[in-house]
Amino acid sequence: MPLAPIGDIVHRSPSGVGAFNVIQLEHATAVVAGAEAAGQPVVLQISENCVRYHGALEPLALACLAIARRARVPVAVHLDHATDRALVEEAVALGLGSVMYDASALPDEDNVRATAEVAAFCHERGVWVEAELGEVGGKDGVHAPGARTKPHEAVDYVARTGVDALAVAVGTSHAMTTKDAVLDLDLIAELRAAVPVPLVLHGSSGVPDDVLREAVRRGMKKINIATHLNKAFTGAIRDHLGRDERVVDPRKYVRSGRDAVAREVTHLLGVLTG
Repeated sequence: MPLAPIGDIVHRSPSGVGAFNVIQLEHATAVVAGAEAAGQPVVLQISENCVRYHGALEPLALACLAIARRARVPVAVHLDHATDRALVEEAVALGLGSVMYDASALPDEDNVRATAEVAAFCHERGVWVEAELGEVGGKDGVHAPGARTKPHEAVDYVARTGVDALAVAVGTSHAMTTKDAVLDLDLIAELRAAVPVPLVLHGSSGVPDDVLREAVRRGMKKINIATHLNKAFTGAIRDHLGRDERVVDPRKYVRSGRDAVAREVTHLLGVLTG
């Protein structure tokens, strides 16, 4: 199947679209296997932090693109939370169809200017751009649990930057390992009514399934999930190694992690489309 543009996936889907972060090849193959089992499109995301871990974008990006092209469901490959414009330009050159440019740590006017420039660059090359408003305190910025996106500010930001999707703060937080995030569902509906582009929920690992399902009903479109899959991957490998102290072949225990991620992806896509 040809590589799917993320814009097509997001706009054609009648429900939520799962976007799952990739750390290594096994994550990518697991996410696609889970999406194929669910019969749903999916987004493979590579974060700037992941690029730092590997020391380069190209090897993992090309692997994800190859996996996406061989998939039996539409798969898009996305650069997540990039603060470095050079990394955005490299991703575009490599063939990624979408990027999330994160200038949220900059002062508001600088954020708008930098994001608008990146959006113009990407649009000239047919690439979809996601972004977010300015930082609202704490390490987690706009995705701190207490942060909230104001609808009128979101509308203004989208108009001034020309982005294709907007990450909004409605109660989630990155890197949560427990599912007890409290979302402002009324704010999601208000944002959906006001903002003319798809809304993105970051930090979705901490959201209970029933709340996640309701968030999609209220207007969330692209749902980012990373930590929950990492937890499943690590837990399955830990269990395998605990049962078999003699195993030394990584294929034997990493497979258990890969299978666990695939199962979770299938389940989560069912939640988002249910």
